[in-house]
Amino acid sequence: MAVVTIKSVEKYFGSAHIVRGVSVDIADGEFCVLVGPSGCGKTTLLRMIAGLEEITGGAIEIGSRVVNNLPPKDRDIAMVFQSYALYPHMTVFDNMAFSMKLAGESRERMRERVDVAAKILGLKDYLERYPRQLSGGQRQRVAMGRAIVRNPKVFLFDEPLSNLDAKLRVSMRTELKAIHQRLKTTSIYVTHDQIEAMTMADRIVVMNLGKVEQIGTPLDLYDSPSNLFVAGFIGSPAMNFLRGTVRRNGVGMVVSLAPGLDLPTKNAAARDGQEVIVGVRPEHFTVRGGGVSAEVVVVEPTGADTQIACTVGGSEVMAIFRERHEFKPGQTIGLYPELTHLFDPASGARL
Repeated sequence: MAVVTIKSVEKYFGSAHIVRGVSVDIADGEFCVLVGPSGCGKTTLLRMIAGLEEITGGAIEIGSRVVNNLPPKDRDIAMVFQSYALYPHMTVFDNMAFSMKLAGESRERMRERVDVAAKILGLKDYLERYPRQLSGGQRQRVAMGRAIVRNPKVFLFDEPLSNLDAKLRVSMRTELKAIHQRLKTTSIYVTHDQIEAMTMADRIVVMNLGKVEQIGTPLDLYDSPSNLFVAGFIGSPAMNFLRGTVRRNGVGMVVSLAPGLDLPTKNAAARDGQEVIVGVRPEHFTVRGGGVSAEVVVVEPTGADTQIACTVGGSEVMAIFRERHEFKPGQTIGLYPELTHLFDPASGARL
């Protein structure tokens, strides 16, 4: 295991500035997830850690060693790819043992290490099969097993679940987290799926346009997003955003969305008369008096909860309720926000 330190790392492809001064400290044994939209630079950053891309500027340390100019084989890392990258003519055993074979390990040592990894991953009965005889989930386990037998200082995962169907992705998330808890190896995981990030990470690095927007635990990012981008990216369905003006009245503070349309807020960070963007997560609405008038447009019951799309002053708002309601399209209800976030419209920063 090892600490990974990323110091002011830059990456250019020609004149395109892909990674812009990224700095992240990843603790020994931590499961760190790099998340962001396509093109934000997260995979490029992972490939620079792996040594598959050259670093234009800055430094990357694994342990106490700067690895900028080291080839991938000398970095003591193991990478799991989105595409599995298995050798089709080799058995599961030979795929998992391949790196040890290249290193000149004995057959007994290879058998010992592969057996341990196969037991962890539930592959004991598949060691003599070929990749074509396996399901997608089993192939991904083999790719992970190949990484585990190397006993690296750092695991790197490049969207390893994106080729799996939705149900299998959920179960594999659980398996990956359980494996990390058992091995306690420093892991860096890239995904564009914020649900994967929230459920698996010890800490999340949110990236956008080559820069780090915020670093924190999943609940830190959910409860205290630093700006509009993080607030809108973390959480599913996404946070609602409405533009308005802060007003103080006799009973407290509201955000005036339009004449006669006031959204209550307990957030005292803004001054009276200040223009703001108010954010409310769908799950933080309740139906009761004293809220804002909303017209129900679409009702989506899922069993566990009810999701509704409605309009508030011409803007679309999503709300989720755990309790049962008999909503009807066209119905007018009162939406009360139990928790709000206020953002500066110019900078996007949370107030």
